[in-house]
Amino acid sequence: MGKQNADEIACYVFAVKPKKLTQGKRFFEGQIWVDDRDFQIVKTYGETVPQVHNLKHPEKENLSPKFTTWRQQIDNKYWFPAYTRADDTLHFSNEDVRMRYIVKYTNYKRYGAKSRITYEGQEVQKAEPKPEDQKPAEPPKPQ
Repeated sequence: MGKQNADEIACYVFAVKPKKLTQGKRFFEGQIWVDDRDFQIVKTYGETVPQVHNLKHPEKENLSPKFTTWRQQIDNKYWFPAYTRADDTLHFSNEDVRMRYIVKYTNYKRYGAKSRITYEGQEVQKAEPKPEDQKPAEPPKPQ
């Protein structure tokens, strides 16, 4: 869709939608703003699809509002969701429902773990590389 700033960040803007819908699955359709330097998603606006209307069984309807999610750079490399806002009217078969919400994402922490492999109570040592897995020595250079 071109270039545009999102919160003073130069971005490419793309219109996105699923190639095909799969029964029982939900997808995103809308627009995304991608940082023109790091190619990370900065902002999204859209809705989940399909919006499921069911006149015979209103209890099976599944509608959701259009929403905007802004992301921020958390670890000086990746962009994570920071704030999502929706303000939309959902048109169910038996009534219209106005929905507004705000979600703030905080306290991101880097996940890390250490592990070891044991067999019959003993720690398994890392195997030595096989001779055929090692790089051959380089031939001497002619003088």
